[in-house]
Amino acid sequence: MSNFAGVRVLALESRRAQEIAALISTYGGQPVLAPAMREMALESNPEAIQFAAALLKGEFDVVIFLTGVGTRRLAGIAETVAPREQFTAALQRVRVVARGPKPVAALKELGVAVSVAVPEPNTWRELLAALDREFPPPALRNLRVAVQEYGVPGAELLAGLQERGARVTRVPVYRWALPDDTAPLRAAIRSLAANDIQVVLFTTSVQVTHLLQVAAEMSLEEPLREGLRRCFIASIGPTTSEELQQRNLRADLLASRPKMGVLVKEASDQFAGLLRAKRDQNSAR
Repeated sequence: MSNFAGVRVLALESRRAQEIAALISTYGGQPVLAPAMREMALESNPEAIQFAAALLKGEFDVVIFLTGVGTRRLAGIAETVAPREQFTAALQRVRVVARGPKPVAALKELGVAVSVAVPEPNTWRELLAALDREFPPPALRNLRVAVQEYGVPGAELLAGLQERGARVTRVPVYRWALPDDTAPLRAAIRSLAANDIQVVLFTTSVQVTHLLQVAAEMSLEEPLREGLRRCFIASIGPTTSEELQQRNLRADLLASRPKMGVLVKEASDQFAGLLRAKRDQNSAR
């Protein structure tokens, strides 16, 4: 299983940093951990409180949950408005949509049945397609739809819902921020610029944004980009790969399933051949 053959593998994970480090080691790599983000709860969240009050009054037809963490936090915020039993009872009276297994699990903890479970890779595209199957156009027209957001507003999802005529309410629960300690991230940027890292694993698009942001603050954005072009880059999910592309970078591998274990295994299997081809291509330019 030692397919990484001792190369240095950068992981930008935060909550699951130790898990991905163990996977990298299992497949023969030297893990370099540099958390690139943290989830920050919104200190004042009138939108979430207003959502809970409106839900209790029966003012929504569909509620979309995008993350497990956000589902649990929203349930906690709702308890400031009414007992949890009333919140879950109100959810049971509407159509509940869950983007992937994590919000499904969080809703199961609450005792709430899911009407629509979005399949892998759980992007806004699969979510809209699942809604179209459940609500064939124009069935969403004038329906009141609440969307539990995470980090940043999902512009594509919101636009798709509005194009279908839904009356959309955004419910932000937390936002992404840089980690309190950016020293590991800064060290990783210097290592990338110095060509001391051979593989980079991206598990969310925010990691791309924050990596480039901190590199710019260090006046190392271009050396970082050059370092990334020399590396083997693997990513989870089309959203992360699209963010790389929008930043004029490219994923060499998109994991076949949006799972961390799959990402690390497939990267370890394929990095040697793909990295050699990439470097040959760069040399030929």
